[in-house]
Amino acid sequence: MDANETGPPKDPLEDVNKLSFWMPGNYQRTVQRTPDSFQACNDIVTCFQERARVEKQYAQQLSQWSSKWKNITETRPLYGSLMRAWQCFFTSAERLSALHSNISQSLVAEEGDRVRTWQKDTFPRKMFYGFREAHDLETEFSRAQKPWAKKLKKLDQARAAYHKASQREQAASEREKAAKDNSALSEQKLNKIVKATESAGEDKEKARGKYEKVLEDVTSYAPKYMEEMEAIFDKSQEEERKRISFLKQAFLSIHRHLDVTNNESVKAVYSELHHTLMSISEPDDLRWWKNNHGPGMPTDWPRLEEWIPPLHKPKRGKKPKRGLEERTVMIGGVKVRALFDYVGEEEDELSFKAGEQFLKIEEEDGQGWCRGMKEGGVEGFYPANYVEIVD
Repeated sequence: MDANETGPPKDPLEDVNKLSFWMPGNYQRTVQRTPDSFQACNDIVTCFQERARVEKQYAQQLSQWSSKWKNITETRPLYGSLMRAWQCFFTSAERLSALHSNISQSLVAEEGDRVRTWQKDTFPRKMFYGFREAHDLETEFSRAQKPWAKKLKKLDQARAAYHKASQREQAASEREKAAKDNSALSEQKLNKIVKATESAGEDKEKARGKYEKVLEDVTSYAPKYMEEMEAIFDKSQEEERKRISFLKQAFLSIHRHLDVTNNESVKAVYSELHHTLMSISEPDDLRWWKNNHGPGMPTDWPRLEEWIPPLHKPKRGKKPKRGLEERTVMIGGVKVRALFDYVGEEEDELSFKAGEQFLKIEEEDGQGWCRGMKEGGVEGFYPANYVEIVD
C-alpha cells in the first residue's frame, strides 16, 4: 500500500487551521525568526568572504598573466604602435588587478566588519535564554495565548461531548427504527427502546447547549486575544523591518563594490586601452621599420677621406707646466665636435667619441693641444686637430 493511502484524506481547512498563527504554539515560527536572522548574518558574511577570496584570486591571476606575457612580448618581433597596443593589455590588467584586490579587501574589511558589528548590537543575548528578543517574544506570546489555549481546550472537550452524544442519539434512532420493523418484538421492549432514544436526544441537546455556551465564550474572547497577539507580533515585525532595512543597505553597498560597470577607474582603463588600440597605425609602424631596419637607415656612403698625419705628442709628464699668465682662457668656451674617436692616454686627457660635442675652454698651445670641458664639469687636454668648431 502506498504511504499516501495509509489514512483518510485530510480536510484542507483542518490543515490550514493547524498551521495558522492563531493556533496554540504556532507563534514559535515568529520567535524562531530572531535566531534565524542571526544565522542569516553569519551566512551572509561567510558568503561574501568567499567572494572576496574569488576577487583576490582573480587579481593574482591577472597580475601573473600580465607579468608572464609582458616578458614574452619583449622577445617577440612586434614593434611600434602594434607593440604598444599589445603591452597596453598588460598595463590594463595590472590596474584591474589592483581594483579587484581592493574589492576583496573592501568586502572583508568594510562590509564583513560592518555586518558583524551590527549583528552584535542587534542580537543581544540573555543569560541562559539565548537571544533576548526571542526570549521576550516567547514570554509575551505565551502569556497572551495561555487563556486562549485553555478556552480552546474546553471548546474541544465540549465539541467532542456533543459529537459523541449526537452519535449515541443516531444509534438509538436506528435501533428504534429496527425495533418497530420487528413484529416479533414485545411492546415492553419496544417502549424501552423508544425511551432510550428520547433520553439520547435529550443528552444531545444538553451537550449542544453546553457546546454553544463554550463557543460563545471563545468567540467573545477572540477580539481581545487577537489584539494582544497582534501587538506582540507588530513588535517583532518592527525589529524584522529594521533588519531587512539594514541588510538591504548592506547588499547595496556590496553591489557598489562589485559593480565594476559603473566604476570610473574601470571605465578609464578600457577607455585608454581602446584609445591605444585605435592608435595602431600601419603607416607609422611601416615607416619605423623602414627607418630602423630598412632603406631609411642612415649610412656613411663611401667618400674620399683625406689622410691625417699621426699626431706626435710629448709625454704629459715631461710637458712643462704653464703658469696662469701663459694660459689663454676662453670666457664661456667654444662648442666643438669630435671628428674622430679619441682615448686619453693619461689622467689629464679627455676621451670622446666621433660626433660628441663639448666646450673648448683654452686655446691651442704650441704643441697642438687644447683644453676642453665635457658635461658634468670633466676637464682635460685633447688634440686640437681631432675636433672642429660647431657653427
